[in-house]
Amino acid sequence: MFRLLLAATALGAVLVGCAADEITAEPPVEPPADPATAEFEPRPPPIPRLTGAQYARSISAVFGDDIVVPPSPEPDVREGGLLAVGAGVSTLSPRGVENFERAAYAIAGQVLDTERRARHLPCDAAEVDRSCVEAFVAIHGRRLWRRPLTPDEVVAIADLANAAGETLGDAVGGLEFGLAALLQSPNFLFRREVGEPDPEDTSRRRFTDYEMASRLSFLLWNVTPDDALLDAAEAGELTTDAGLRAHAERMYADPRAREGVLRIFVEWLGLDDLDALNKDTAVFTAMSPEVGPAARAETIAVIEDLVFTRDADFRGFITARETFVDRKLAALYGVRAPARDGFARVELPPESGRRGFLGQVSFLALNSHPTSTSATLRGKFVREKLLCQIVPPPPSGVDTSIPEPSGTTRTLRERVAEHLTNPACKGCHVLTDNIGLAFETFDGLGVARTTDNGAPIDPTGDLDGLRFADADGLADLIAADPGFGFCVARHVFRYGTGTLDESDQETLVQTLADRFAADGHRFGGLLFDFILSPAFREAGAIEEGA
Repeated sequence: MFRLLLAATALGAVLVGCAADEITAEPPVEPPADPATAEFEPRPPPIPRLTGAQYARSISAVFGDDIVVPPSPEPDVREGGLLAVGAGVSTLSPRGVENFERAAYAIAGQVLDTERRARHLPCDAAEVDRSCVEAFVAIHGRRLWRRPLTPDEVVAIADLANAAGETLGDAVGGLEFGLAALLQSPNFLFRREVGEPDPEDTSRRRFTDYEMASRLSFLLWNVTPDDALLDAAEAGELTTDAGLRAHAERMYADPRAREGVLRIFVEWLGLDDLDALNKDTAVFTAMSPEVGPAARAETIAVIEDLVFTRDADFRGFITARETFVDRKLAALYGVRAPARDGFARVELPPESGRRGFLGQVSFLALNSHPTSTSATLRGKFVREKLLCQIVPPPPSGVDTSIPEPSGTTRTLRERVAEHLTNPACKGCHVLTDNIGLAFETFDGLGVARTTDNGAPIDPTGDLDGLRFADADGLADLIAADPGFGFCVARHVFRYGTGTLDESDQETLVQTLADRFAADGHRFGGLLFDFILSPAFREAGAIEEGA
């Protein structure tokens, strides 16, 4: 159904949604391979710890939005720029264990206080007996542990709750200890998805139905599975092609998918860092605490519009002149605010030089220094985050600082040219600065300018031999580069598997990228191709001790 939807909307999106983006999609000579049947050698599965966001959202999903969840008991870890990958290599510190214990009892106390207990107990509070305790443990344990508890597990936690209740003389108070045990368990804090032998090919391993429910829910909703998905797992529907597709379509159509799927982009682009955006207000007088969160909201609104509202060519993320701004961003961009309050759509004039994400404060301000722009940071971001190329680190001991402005070197381009006279610097900076200098027409906060220290700015350059006149032209080159589609596919793979792809897995990533291009670069189609691919459904051999 989803593929038919993509086909039906493709022509209209190219003619209407992408007209302003000047993108045309040429069909490949041969149909791309189907990722679902691609050769793939899975690696041993990671056992990721819930991220801070997943922990908080899961508590709210099970017990309600009125539960106050303590701050993340253990810091998240980034690997390859993604928390989703870092979660698979993170552990618990002794301090973290103590923090999770305190958080568990704080949450349990709220769930079972006099105001909320009625909606969570399977019996009247005055009639809590052994059967009620076991039912409570089984019901909430299933959601928290993302699978049914075994009879022995139910008995063990019920014994704990009953013993605590007898000691306290309060059966409901004893349940707090049982719930806290569920919340502190590795079965909740870690996603142990290790697979089972595939009954159709015992030489390979597949993720079980309950593991698929967990994988699907955290990918699309970034939260523990709901009862409907766990019921589907119990019915054995998530290890079949038809069942997996049907439930993925159901979840993708749910409003919760907007927040869950958008998390992929937040991690990929580092948008969380905008909440703590720091600029010297003596240099950037338009800076205020509202700028970073507003910039984050703008980028997310643009992505949500492209991916969910219009199901449009995702290359428009780089080239579109339409964006969403509030009054603060409108002032920074030099346009009339489209709404008195909140965010609304606006089309930026061609003479603004702003186009897509690379013209937004999100990109321009994050990839600058607190007191100045940075051609190196901006170019490095384009190379590594948008084209998935490798920029080597500077040699040890090399002075990486750019010379200060002088009478002969006022613009950043002139100062970079002087810096590149050092052969040790030239190899890396040629890769980054030649691109980053295109954005010098925007200062370190993202405000447009034509001069730097009183001298006119030259934004020309080349991307791997292809010349561009300014950031506007560079956007066209990036959107047309096959590396951009590959990079989008790679980040979906890495986020969805929680691993960094290795060289022999790039064939599948390339297959996903080819299909992405053939589908008119619709992100939803790419996501579904990934879900139905062996990368999402097959598990590698379990490592010793896992």
